[in-house]
Amino acid sequence: MRTLEIVLLALAVLWFLLPGITRRRGIRQGVGLLLAMTLPWQLAIEGYRWQMVPAYALAALIALATWWEFIGPSEEEPAPARSGGAGRALGGLVGIAAVALPIILPVPQLPEPDGSFAVGTFSLHLVDDARAETLGARPGGPRELMVQVFYPAEPGADAETGPWIEDLEAVGAGLAAYLDVPSFAFDHLALTSTHTYPDAPVSDAQAAYPIVVYSHGWRGFRTVNFNQAETLASEGYIVVSVDHAHISSMTVFPGGREVGADVSALPDEDEVGPAAFLAAAGELVDIMAADLDFVVDELADINRGRRSTALAQRLDMDRLGLFGHSLGGGAVVTFCATDARCLAGLGFDPWVEPVDEGIIAGGLGVPFAYVRSEEWMARDNDDVLRRLVAAGGSDQYLQAISGTQHRDFVFAPLMSPVGGLLGIQGSIDSGRLIDILDDELTGFFGQYLLDEDRRFPAQLEEDYGEQFAAG
Repeated sequence: MRTLEIVLLALAVLWFLLPGITRRRGIRQGVGLLLAMTLPWQLAIEGYRWQMVPAYALAALIALATWWEFIGPSEEEPAPARSGGAGRALGGLVGIAAVALPIILPVPQLPEPDGSFAVGTFSLHLVDDARAETLGARPGGPRELMVQVFYPAEPGADAETGPWIEDLEAVGAGLAAYLDVPSFAFDHLALTSTHTYPDAPVSDAQAAYPIVVYSHGWRGFRTVNFNQAETLASEGYIVVSVDHAHISSMTVFPGGREVGADVSALPDEDEVGPAAFLAAAGELVDIMAADLDFVVDELADINRGRRSTALAQRLDMDRLGLFGHSLGGGAVVTFCATDARCLAGLGFDPWVEPVDEGIIAGGLGVPFAYVRSEEWMARDNDDVLRRLVAAGGSDQYLQAISGTQHRDFVFAPLMSPVGGLLGIQGSIDSGRLIDILDDELTGFFGQYLLDEDRRFPAQLEEDYGEQFAAG
């Protein structure tokens, strides 16, 4: 919770407790006045969020009660009871909601990156004229993508950080529709502070930087793992996060054109059966792998100066890694199996059931880490994953993190301190999980893109052995 939110709730609780502490109404009236003054300051300085609505209502009621006491009986006269049992019960419920909601669903705080670089970002609109769009209500035009780039930067002294999610209103509504929650559920993410500076100059500490490309899962979005992108960029990588249009929850193109998920592209398994379901997922994996191929082509053009960005000659195209989550993990497996430019890859719960059987049977010839949640280890996907690992070359790492769910690999650990109790994440401590995932990414890519001795994965097993395991 934020400072003035805490002050607001503390004053409200104190106002209710004071009658049991002292009979001097002047003290209680002073607290009520202070609360009434704090409310507009909190709204003006920290900003509105829907989780505070019960607290705002409670503060307004206390302000009215304080005004009534000013014009009511004198201090020597006991004030008559003005509410019955039903009113007290309602007030109690409002009070509980006022305290509980902001604590259960706070404004997420992104962990500060540990690396030595500041982080810059910008977004790019890419059009693949060589591929026709096959998804969406009106297929047929060229396939379009949005990507967001994170990079080591040297921001000016007066530079301001940017938002977690660009076009939050549209993206939040798309995500809310997927999760079946109210459209305003993610509005408070606009209040989250990041450590990333839009359009900051690229750091001159190195001539060029290794590249890591990220691919999200079904109905994810390009900054669903914003903190991981910040971590990698702060360590000296250029991170390129892809919005796979019609597969992401929402993609917003220049001019405000919105493209939501084509839900028909991945039909319900119970309605169409496992074979048709996996066939549809396989088509999406192939589309996303082709997206990755196109994005890497565009990065090569950017590096040659054929596209106007600050990254010309700053991309080390010989050091390219990729990582993905779920369906995006399957796309990364496919890309790394078919494109020699992939030096190393990592998948968080990579969904490999839809991946071409030839790839599964042949395995991968590049280093690859397959990091599974406890939830997904019980699925049929794990059997396919083990076949893929067994068929691969050296440096194939099958790993697991206990106490985790599938969504824990993206933004779920940031959303609530009691996410495990709410069922939106696993039982593992959020801070510890974020540390494990950051060390997984920096350890793996440090070993295989920076060619450093990170003792991967032995160091992870030593540091997090009770929750991190191989196999």
